[in-house]
Amino acid sequence: MNGTSPSDSKTSNPHAVPVFERSDVHPLGLAEWIAAGLSLVWVLFFLLSGALDGEGVGVASWVDPIQSIFALIAPVLLLWAAALSIRSARLVRSESDRLHVMIDALRTAYLTQVQQNAALSGPSMTKKLEEIIEAARSTETALATFQSSRREGASRDTADSPKVTTAPAQDQGALALGTPADDMKPPLPVHQFIRAMNFPETAEDQDGFVALRLALQDRKASQVIQAAQDVLTLLSQDGIYMDDLRPDMSRPEIWRSFAQGARGKEIASLGGVRDRAALALASARMKQDPIFRDAAHHFLRRFDQMFSEFEAGASDSEISALSETRTARAFMLLGRVAGTFD
Repeated sequence: MNGTSPSDSKTSNPHAVPVFERSDVHPLGLAEWIAAGLSLVWVLFFLLSGALDGEGVGVASWVDPIQSIFALIAPVLLLWAAALSIRSARLVRSESDRLHVMIDALRTAYLTQVQQNAALSGPSMTKKLEEIIEAARSTETALATFQSSRREGASRDTADSPKVTTAPAQDQGALALGTPADDMKPPLPVHQFIRAMNFPETAEDQDGFVALRLALQDRKASQVIQAAQDVLTLLSQDGIYMDDLRPDMSRPEIWRSFAQGARGKEIASLGGVRDRAALALASARMKQDPIFRDAAHHFLRRFDQMFSEFEAGASDSEISALSETRTARAFMLLGRVAGTFD
């Protein structure tokens, strides 16, 4: 014996899930007492009815012995069958109530654990993203410095060299100097862009961080990803995580119709999020928190602009893959709350 009672363990851990033990002792209910009383009344009436008539054994003298036994037992059996049916229904209802309480307790404990894990892992994830953004900015600064150095070197070489007068050529185009850094970069591969839109799965997801770093170096992709990061962070404060949502996925042609400007019933299926708790929390936050509302509308605009360009060159499989990312699920949730699909 360690001296610790079950009540002490429950008190020490406020988030512990209560354990409900099934009771094997069930007191008699009103139905059982009524059945017992009516059975006793019937037996006494059966036995005494003959005595009142002066015939000794009561009704048994009217019919043969087998029928007398059946006449005595049958009403008693019917009474107790009805009483036991009522008792079974009462026990089932009691166990159902216990089960509902246990499910609610498990859900509360699960949400508490998820929020605690998010609070522990949130700072490290944010720090990694800040480091990636800082690295992207440093890369852009280095490219800009290199470009400025090339321009200054070309100016000095032009000043020191002898001037040569040539006839202008009408067919020769102007040579563009000082090309923007974004134009010098190769386009972001589609699969890397889709991977970045889903964000890294864990802190050890190296492929996810590589894709995210490449996407943050792309001007258009970084705008959508940063807007998505803002709304995902705000949603997590209310315990809303995209991994918990299981939306109804729409066909690629519905997404293409949305990208081409269709609205209303034609694209209503894009709002496939059915989680009532997530919808209620997001809707309340949208109405009460102006910061959340501005971030949500900014994200919806960025996603709309991005997808209009993405759809033009994407295949159906690529559109389906993009629709399953965390960013797309946030778009489905916030778009339905904001009435984008109405």
